[in-house]
Amino acid sequence: MIKMKQFTIKGLLSKLGPLIGLLVLCVILSLTTEQFLSYSNFMNILKQASINCFISAGMLIVLITADIDLSVGSNCVLAACVMGVMMKNGIKNSILMMAAALVTGLICGYINGVLLTKLRLPHPFVSTLGMKNVTLGLALIITASTPIGFQNQGVDMVLALGAKTINGFPVSFIFVIIAFIIMHIFLSRSALGREIYCIGGNPEAARLSGINSGRVLRIVYALSGLLTGFAAIILVGRVSSANATAGTTYDTDAIAACIIGGASFMGGKGTMSGTMVGALLIAVIRNGLNLLGAQSDLQYVVIGLVIIIAVFIDVTREAMEKRAQRLATK
Repeated sequence: MIKMKQFTIKGLLSKLGPLIGLLVLCVILSLTTEQFLSYSNFMNILKQASINCFISAGMLIVLITADIDLSVGSNCVLAACVMGVMMKNGIKNSILMMAAALVTGLICGYINGVLLTKLRLPHPFVSTLGMKNVTLGLALIITASTPIGFQNQGVDMVLALGAKTINGFPVSFIFVIIAFIIMHIFLSRSALGREIYCIGGNPEAARLSGINSGRVLRIVYALSGLLTGFAAIILVGRVSSANATAGTTYDTDAIAACIIGGASFMGGKGTMSGTMVGALLIAVIRNGLNLLGAQSDLQYVVIGLVIIIAVFIDVTREAMEKRAQRLATK
């Protein structure tokens, strides 16, 4: 009974670890800068986190299958640039522009899945890294490497999703909450969601169960791409422009958010709630560094260290769990 209680407490602390880390970081920043502990700043953090939340949600689904998608940032930027080019060419229907962003992200994600499952490329690192460069190049080509502004262009609905607030609370984060609830239900309650976890947690069991891994992976990458399309809509609304060079940190931020939130490169693990906490933690770090007057180059260093620490924690956690399993079987 004592062992059972200890295991439960240990598991609880493991699940609450990211949230505890976020709260501790907020306390530290509250003590070091007066501006941090204000309603307006917290709402600004939610705005900043919205884009990464959508991208991280897609990254999480891929990580659960023990794969990775390095193209999410450039896919998001390409979708945003498609919206910009449409507006530049006189297509100012907000619904059409948003639909184009979603379709662009969906197609990019599906191509990633096809490259992995149909062409049998050795690792998703290869296919998604290639797609990262392809989509970034396309974004630069269609915009002629020039940012496209959206100010006063008759696309109020697009801009509102990224910039509008309700009593100070960002509309973009309301959509994040809705999307995360839907994705949580999908992963935890649907048959396809269980197949996704099974493929990442026990590929052999998935094969013996008759799960079509190729089909599931294509759906997973397509969903990841679709969510980058949502992120692109928020991105355009937030910065009121489409810029092909805007997504340089999106890939790493998404990976960091997922791993901090409890996902694993080994697959089979991760929750939407943990990923949201991870994305908020990344946003809080960036916000805190800005308030402290840190230069952008230092921010790269800090986020890089966060990623290294998160991966180290992931590897250590996996080793401890395997050791516990070996001891349990004896």
